[in-house]
Amino acid sequence: MIGAKILIAGLSVLATLGAARAQEGAGDVVYVPTPQVVVDSMLTMAKVSAQDFVIDLGSGDGRIVITAAKKFGARGFGVDLDEVLLKRANDSAKREGVADRARFVEENLFETDLSKATVITTYLLPEMNEKLRPKILRLKPGTRVVAHDYHMGEWQPDDNDTLSVPEKTVGNPGTSYIYLWYVPANAAGKWQLRTPVAGQTLAVDLDLSQRFQMLSGKARINDRAAQLQGARVRGEEVTFWLTVGSGASAVRHEFNGRVQGDTITGTVRVHAGKKVDEAAFSAKRTAPGKLDLGA
Repeated sequence: MIGAKILIAGLSVLATLGAARAQEGAGDVVYVPTPQVVVDSMLTMAKVSAQDFVIDLGSGDGRIVITAAKKFGARGFGVDLDEVLLKRANDSAKREGVADRARFVEENLFETDLSKATVITTYLLPEMNEKLRPKILRLKPGTRVVAHDYHMGEWQPDDNDTLSVPEKTVGNPGTSYIYLWYVPANAAGKWQLRTPVAGQTLAVDLDLSQRFQMLSGKARINDRAAQLQGARVRGEEVTFWLTVGSGASAVRHEFNGRVQGDTITGTVRVHAGKKVDEAAFSAKRTAPGKLDLGA
């Protein structure tokens, strides 16, 4: 166990967050259930399906994993430090008929094996999210992380929403914030691609640096400097624009691909005035680049 059970996650909240209406678990833990509308919105934003394995870090009465199993067909488990809440969660899973797909165990969430997760849910204070962040960023690209109310520090979310929740009395009463991240693939490095488009060879050289999911760097197309815009990764998906020239003569190249190891495969759409040509491409990484995932 960690300290004096100072964790909050999923459905557990410290007494210091305020909680005149909080329900008690074990003697030294006070928790406030995440409103069901927030649970549903978190799982919907993360696009949970029957193919997913959900791990809830600090699972309280278990409703996140139980909802994922019952409503979305997923499997998973929750971890918590409170034996009373764990029993309540496992009893609820049995009562709802999903005990074969939703279970709850007493475990230090910082030691939990997350490797099976395709979706991770949390309700953690920011400093705890940030402590978990390095471990999460080592997971398989595309793993989704959805958090209630609290952020991941410098790692900006890929999506977010604000909900009106009148019954909520802790944190920011009446309002819940939902944040979603995708573990990004490593797209940093020098890349080369050569592909035919509209009867000509498109030769692209990229030199990309990466900070979390955001990309920056330099590019050349057919040995001409190109402006790099909108470059980012979302899991394994990578998107960016390259523009050569300016004004009416500018030619824009829209790239959408998937990073898998040292290869990016996808499609490029070339916009030259009103004319648009499309072709498949495959890029190879020729050298590693700067990858910054925070401290």
